[in-house]
Amino acid sequence: MQNSDAIWEKVDHHKSDLIGLSDRVFDIPETLYNEYLSVAEHTAMLAQKNFRITENAAGIPTAVLGEAGDEGPVIAILGEFDALPNLSQQPGVAEPHPLEDGGNGHGCGHNLLGAAALLAATAVKDWLDENGIKARVRYYGCPAEEGGAAKAFMVREGLFDDVDAAISWHPATFTAVNKANSLANTRIDFTFHGKAAHAAGAPELGRSALDAVELMNVGINYMREHMPDDARVHYAYLDAGGVAPNVVQHKATVRQLVRARDLPGLRSLIERVKKIAEGAALMTETRVETRVFTGVSNLIGNRPLEEAMQAELDRLGPVPFDEDDRVFAREIQKTLTRDDIAVSFRRCGMPPPDDDLPLCDFVAPLDLQGEGGEGSTDVGDVSWAVPTVQARVATCAVGTPFHTWQTVAQGKVPAAHKGMVYAAKVMAATAKRLIEDPSLRAAAKSVHAAHLAKTPYVCPLPDGVAPPIVPRADS
Repeated sequence: MQNSDAIWEKVDHHKSDLIGLSDRVFDIPETLYNEYLSVAEHTAMLAQKNFRITENAAGIPTAVLGEAGDEGPVIAILGEFDALPNLSQQPGVAEPHPLEDGGNGHGCGHNLLGAAALLAATAVKDWLDENGIKARVRYYGCPAEEGGAAKAFMVREGLFDDVDAAISWHPATFTAVNKANSLANTRIDFTFHGKAAHAAGAPELGRSALDAVELMNVGINYMREHMPDDARVHYAYLDAGGVAPNVVQHKATVRQLVRARDLPGLRSLIERVKKIAEGAALMTETRVETRVFTGVSNLIGNRPLEEAMQAELDRLGPVPFDEDDRVFAREIQKTLTRDDIAVSFRRCGMPPPDDDLPLCDFVAPLDLQGEGGEGSTDVGDVSWAVPTVQARVATCAVGTPFHTWQTVAQGKVPAAHKGMVYAAKVMAATAKRLIEDPSLRAAAKSVHAAHLAKTPYVCPLPDGVAPPIVPRADS
């Protein structure tokens, strides 16, 4: 088995093109199934690098696959490129400075995530070609991770049925194998239908849908005392019934985001939330309709893959930041609290250093137990479909809270580019190891099968629920 140097060199050979891709996607931030310009950039890069391309993957116009090689094992490398609303921010500026009022921004670094994944896939493609190795590498360009569950729809449509293993990464404030801790979730819209009336002249004739929404939220607040500590329920009003307080609101919609430790726990909690909605409708003499918007599964780990990726992280060492990178990181840290900075270390399980640390200068060991900060991701559904492993790689200042302007401000600075290229090397080397070592693939599949035997996968997306695709603006 060759060492990783050869495939690292192939990453370096293509890095300028892919850094350019990450910057272009940064400059056209698009959200939730509206990533038409971003997917066009990724598709053009796949064509430039001579991949076989499948557009409109799983019937999603902003999803694309690129494949290279033939026969043999199939290694998937997962990319993303969606942004977040209301996080527009000028890069390289350590103070709030929106480029566009109310505009979008890459507050989770997905411009880097997708570009690094494509860079890793390109390096593996070249390595397969040059060595005549029978295997396939497949890049998945995935939209709508931030609440849209695109990968869950892709899993449901069978896009991972022939995959042996999947590899991904995420920008972070530290460098480590990603711990398989995430919450399964579903987003459900509850629409209450009542009866309009004059709120002063004849209120007794009205039945308020808005009252029903508020009573539902009260019921969920009381339920929080009696649900697992790591479960979560959040809400947002999609339709509060209008702006006229002198009209009894005849229709109102609330979206409930329900999260739980695993899929069985999620299903149980959903049923309780639905009962609360039915109770609110009963109390207000309204009618409730329920519609699932999206849903994702919790991540499941794979120890053989995690050990393989850890070996590549240790071999590569920390991200090679320089003093200029640290100077800007310190400027960002001036906008943060000490609690913000401490969270970075708690997440990876490392004790905080005695002195200030602007950028991560270590690779965290595999078995440190991090705490806190668990969200949800549609990579979870991929991990139920095939053995999956992810890296966390430092791309920004220690303490940077994601989904904030500070993350966007660091999204195309040199430190971010260095972390992105580093992540590509880790993923490419892990893919190479999987292709070369049948015993690693077999061990990963054995662990995965054992988990499914104990807890079978049930897709959190009910039959008939389709991706909430946004029509292209110029169509």
